[in-house]
Amino acid sequence: MIVVMSPNANSKNIADVITRIEIDGYRAHLSEGEQHTIIGVVGESPTPLREDNYATLAGVSNVVRISEPYKLASRTFHPLDTHVPLNGSKMGENKVLIIAGPCSVESREQIIETACAVKEAGATALRGGAFKPRTSPYSFQGHGEEGLKWMAEAREITGLPIVTEIMDPALVPMVTEYADVLQVGARNMQNFTLLNAVGESQHSVLLKRGMSSTVLDLLMAAEYVLSHGNNRVMLCERGIRTFETATRNTADINAIPVLKQLTHLPVLFDPSHATGKWEYVEALSLAGIAAGADGLIIEVHPDPATAISDGRQSLKPDGFEKLMAKVRRVAEAVGRSA
Repeated sequence: MIVVMSPNANSKNIADVITRIEIDGYRAHLSEGEQHTIIGVVGESPTPLREDNYATLAGVSNVVRISEPYKLASRTFHPLDTHVPLNGSKMGENKVLIIAGPCSVESREQIIETACAVKEAGATALRGGAFKPRTSPYSFQGHGEEGLKWMAEAREITGLPIVTEIMDPALVPMVTEYADVLQVGARNMQNFTLLNAVGESQHSVLLKRGMSSTVLDLLMAAEYVLSHGNNRVMLCERGIRTFETATRNTADINAIPVLKQLTHLPVLFDPSHATGKWEYVEALSLAGIAAGADGLIIEVHPDPATAISDGRQSLKPDGFEKLMAKVRRVAEAVGRSA
């Protein structure tokens, strides 16, 4: 349920509504817009919610029940787009932001070289995995904190903020010392302990859709993070697993406009994982922007042939530079910038 305050409601009116929510055993989430303040009523309580108990309070304009199971992520609760700060810009505004870098942080030299290249081409942030979830226990698992230190050095040189994957709730305090954005990968989208931990961190979160998850599953995962008062959440469509074998995954372009309609959170697209083949990344990148994506996350490696992981889907720096030129043209064609 949400309580919509009238435009002339004062701070005491708002405080009285929040007090009543807490007395009834629920939690209040405040969302202040340009014209209205909306107070979300979330949680569970033995006390039934009665609209009349809130509609009669001073300063209340309307009381609305939210039918969606995701409350805080819903546009009903938060009609205006949420914008997440990133490197002087905001994900979710008119400018399409690009996150680029290698799948894995392999060495100090590799991550710095890549950071400089994607920065020169116009990337907004640097991605790279210091901790890697791998299907095989014998595959490269990442350099851990040493990799994060190399990324931090790359940030000092280029000014690009760091986006890196977090796998273990126990590692959140350490990773947040280095990273600007915590990425929850597809394999961990429904790791609810991890979602609670990154929510409590109040750090920006990039939440990737699970390979066999529905749009509703993704929104409910975001709800875990939002329930801790952490509103800096970005959603990422990265392809889903189907019967098709021509590509690594099946790019669900449909999910982009669907999510833009259902939620106020920024929506990104990952064409690298959606296709698994570098030669298709350009076409899917442009399609994602045309479909309304607020940003792209693209894998770039200085020498994909020698990459420890995901070299097959990684662009070379010169290929990324050419892609960025086309990204800008398509963004302009749909009334945006890049």
